[in-house]
Amino acid sequence: MAVDHDIIIAGGGLNGPALALALAQVGLSVAVIDARPARDRAGEGFDGRAYALALASRRLLTALGLWGGLADKAQPILRVEAAQGQPGEGAGPFHLIFDSAEIEEGPVGHMLEDRFLYAALVEAMEGRVTHLPGRQVTGQQERPGHVAVTLDDGRELTGRLLVGADGRGSGVAARAGITRRGHGYGQTALVCAVDHERPHGGTAWQYFMPTGPLAILPLPGNRSSIVWSETDENARAIAALPDDEFLDVLRPRFGDYLGEIRLAGPRFSYPLSLSLAESYVAPRIALVGDAAHGVHPIAGQGLNLGLRDVAALAEVVVEAARRGEDIGAPDVLERYQRWRRFDATALGLGMDTVNRLFSNDLPVLRQARGLGMGLVTAIAPLRRAFMRQAAGLSVAPMPRLLTGRPL
Repeated sequence: MAVDHDIIIAGGGLNGPALALALAQVGLSVAVIDARPARDRAGEGFDGRAYALALASRRLLTALGLWGGLADKAQPILRVEAAQGQPGEGAGPFHLIFDSAEIEEGPVGHMLEDRFLYAALVEAMEGRVTHLPGRQVTGQQERPGHVAVTLDDGRELTGRLLVGADGRGSGVAARAGITRRGHGYGQTALVCAVDHERPHGGTAWQYFMPTGPLAILPLPGNRSSIVWSETDENARAIAALPDDEFLDVLRPRFGDYLGEIRLAGPRFSYPLSLSLAESYVAPRIALVGDAAHGVHPIAGQGLNLGLRDVAALAEVVVEAARRGEDIGAPDVLERYQRWRRFDATALGLGMDTVNRLFSNDLPVLRQARGLGMGLVTAIAPLRRAFMRQAAGLSVAPMPRLLTGRPL
């Protein structure tokens, strides 16, 4: 039967629109259902939310034709330093140091504000993708040869494939009977941005504190993004503080290497957990991003993992369409799952292990951690392997979009 679209995507955050643009580039008909009004996140004001885009993710944005308009708004990450720390005591003696010059691929990543990336995606969808902002999926039903999707305004859309890009609480996954496993970390992320006196030099810092990691990530100018993980109890108390008292608690952890700091926008917080879908596919269903794998923000890999899903699923679907296959058939979707599930699960569990290993103050573990970081820094091949992983260059096989090549 005739269908409204080839692919229907539930979720209009970042992964959903990126996938839609990749598929639309080759002539597939795509609808994106976005629960939020289209311009909610594309306002003029700085709100502090930003992402660490790995090199491979930047190449995907290049292949989608977006990076040219974003490059001057992004901050290259030229150097990454990680160390153990204690509030008020600064970094410990052993550092893990990555210099992007070592991999000879350019910056290992870029920091980019949410408002710029989201606005670029929304603008690019105009005239190429059916974008339905302010709407939600309330039902889905597999039918012979297609899937029917019901919206909250009563409309029904039909397509060959429904993609869930609707986050950790994915309604698409739940309605398809896909279960999840995982656990809470007993930690909450406190997120904000700060202005500082001294230039950051494009260096990203990761301090491993006993109660959770603190990331200081460079933004354009003398400004940095803060992702600060604390125990739930501590985080509730800190989040309730007025701005000046919040900064008083942050300063001993932040240190004085960038001079005086002050808040540059609003503060956010969210609970941290590991949430892995038991399957990335179901009949005429595929999951991407947090709908498939919600991970700890340590190392800033959440969005990058989602964009790896986008690149792999787009390639699988486009190749199937070119061969005349049914793009929603089980064997087609299983190719996507085989490609992505091991990589995403391994990285998610790896970050889970790192967080458990570092979020304590046991003397024996503290000494072992320090020696381990020093060892990685001292052994060049091992150091470069870690850098390539962080840059998203270790995915095998590498989807075309992650190399900067169009489909």
